[in-house]
Amino acid sequence: MEESVIKNAGTDTEIKIQLKIQDLESQVLDLKVRNDELLRENAQLKRENNQLKRMPLFVAVVVDLLGKGEVYLRQQGNNQEYLTHVNEELFRQLKPGTKVAVNNALSIVKIVGSIFDSRVRVMELEESPKVTFSQIGGLSKEIEEVREAVEYPLTKPEIFERVGVEPPKGILLYGPPGTGKTLIAKAVAHQAKATFIRMSGSELVHKYIGEGAQLVRELFALAREKSPSIVFIDEIDAVGSTRTNDGTSGSAEVQRTLMQLLAEMDGFDTRGDVRIMAATNRVDMLDPALLRPGRFDRVIAIPLPDDGGRLEILKIHTQRMALEKEVDLSAIVGMTKGATGAELQAICREAGMNAVRRDASAVSQEDFLHAVKKVRNEQSPDLRMYI
Repeated sequence: MEESVIKNAGTDTEIKIQLKIQDLESQVLDLKVRNDELLRENAQLKRENNQLKRMPLFVAVVVDLLGKGEVYLRQQGNNQEYLTHVNEELFRQLKPGTKVAVNNALSIVKIVGSIFDSRVRVMELEESPKVTFSQIGGLSKEIEEVREAVEYPLTKPEIFERVGVEPPKGILLYGPPGTGKTLIAKAVAHQAKATFIRMSGSELVHKYIGEGAQLVRELFALAREKSPSIVFIDEIDAVGSTRTNDGTSGSAEVQRTLMQLLAEMDGFDTRGDVRIMAATNRVDMLDPALLRPGRFDRVIAIPLPDDGGRLEILKIHTQRMALEKEVDLSAIVGMTKGATGAELQAICREAGMNAVRRDASAVSQEDFLHAVKKVRNEQSPDLRMYI
């Protein structure tokens, strides 16, 4: 009996000891995990501490190479200029315009390369638009002028060299809203085998002094780096309006941006294979310096489409639509005098939506009549007799 009690007591003691050992092992494991976390945190703090102890680097631009390892630099920010000496291997990699990192001793630490504002980077089209010239109706003469000035110098330079003529540097498209100015630019981007950089004039107007001018410089630097390239500035009147002296800082900043744009378009620095396109609805507001030959060599009016042009546009926008046999596009042409290409596209879309609303299998003439009424917001006597 006593032996049984002693045996049971020993068993309980062993169990307690095993549980205690397991508890201690669990604590050891937790402490190891915590120790690993503290080691990682300590390593991170050491790296940050070393980073703070490092001497700061500044960005400078190579102005000129003077030979025997001497480099003429201009520091960005304060425009301080100075000479420094580099080894022969680094000297061979440098050229005027190269951005480099320098330390407090004004020694070149490394080559930075070209750094562009992220806003400029997103202006470059990675994928060309799907719009082609065949999708633009009623502007055959204007399209040919655009292609001669923008596309052919990039795709057929040998012709200009053979004839001995310098191609136009830039073209300006102007006309009422919705006539196809931006559409032509998209078709050029699709057709020309060149980098297409597009932006709006309002993107060049900024709050801080010098920011707009800096953006213009980087825009054209990117265009030169990516040449052959096409720069398209939509709504250029936002930054290119006639200069006035109203005394406000906002107006002065816009003028600084405009002057930088003028210098880039026709300054001492060669543009290379960079073509400029611009579009505006208010050509009368533009500064005369922008419109002179040498900057915009061709100023092309994009007019409202005539009867033939409107019929061509309607055919383009209805070629994929299921139309009833009774549909007469010539009759629609007669009702849309003075309509823009954008309005005609909207009429075709609205006619199709009206057919969808009726759950029809094809678009009828009546759908087009209702679409004309809705889009143009008018009821002419000729139109009322059909409705």
